[in-house]
Amino acid sequence: MRGQKVAVITGASQGIGAGLVDAYRKLGYGVVATSRSITPSEDADIVTVQGDIADADTAERVVAEALSRFGRIDTLVNNAGIFVAKPFTDYTDDDYASVTGVNLAGFFHITQRVLGPMLEQGGGHIVNITTSFVEHPNSGVPSVLASLTKGGLAAATKSLAIEYATRSVRVNAVSPGVIKTPMHPVETHEALAGLHPVGRMGEIDDVVDGVMYLESAPFVTGEILHIDGGQTAGH
Repeated sequence: MRGQKVAVITGASQGIGAGLVDAYRKLGYGVVATSRSITPSEDADIVTVQGDIADADTAERVVAEALSRFGRIDTLVNNAGIFVAKPFTDYTDDDYASVTGVNLAGFFHITQRVLGPMLEQGGGHIVNITTSFVEHPNSGVPSVLASLTKGGLAAATKSLAIEYATRSVRVNAVSPGVIKTPMHPVETHEALAGLHPVGRMGEIDDVVDGVMYLESAPFVTGEILHIDGGQTAGH
């Protein structure tokens, strides 16, 4: 229905993205969900768009579908991301291209395209998913490409928040620790739990609840909310 609030979620087919789709539907939002492998939904208020978020064409199609189906875009969650942990000199040109493509170009193309509709309707909310490795590197998990790209998102979050602060577009980020998603095989969970002072991995709901808080916090913008079991506080 027209007038219904609408969330666009990237990387929406599994893990945190799928959890966000469910959470925004429970709030009554229409959802436009995109990923490379996403399949059509039986829910009439979920529109799925298959494509590589690194391609500008995918961003064009996602925004066009949102406006055609719902007539507005209230929230964008830039959740799609690639994490490749390798010693710095082992990264290949393909690693660099794929990680920067999804993590930076993916953010750039779709965020540019949602801002026009948000400004026209009088405001909106953008949430970027980063990683606490940006501020808390770990010698056991060398991941410079994650820090290069997700660190860029953290900086861009604050920059965009200030650029649009007077125009009712809020921009925030969630910075997770290691979350139990299909990305991490079960046999790695014990070791990954040890990376967090609280002694466990995060759950998908931990991150989703953080995004829901930011969604409901009109006086919060430029915030990087750490949901990382204490990683950035110390070890």
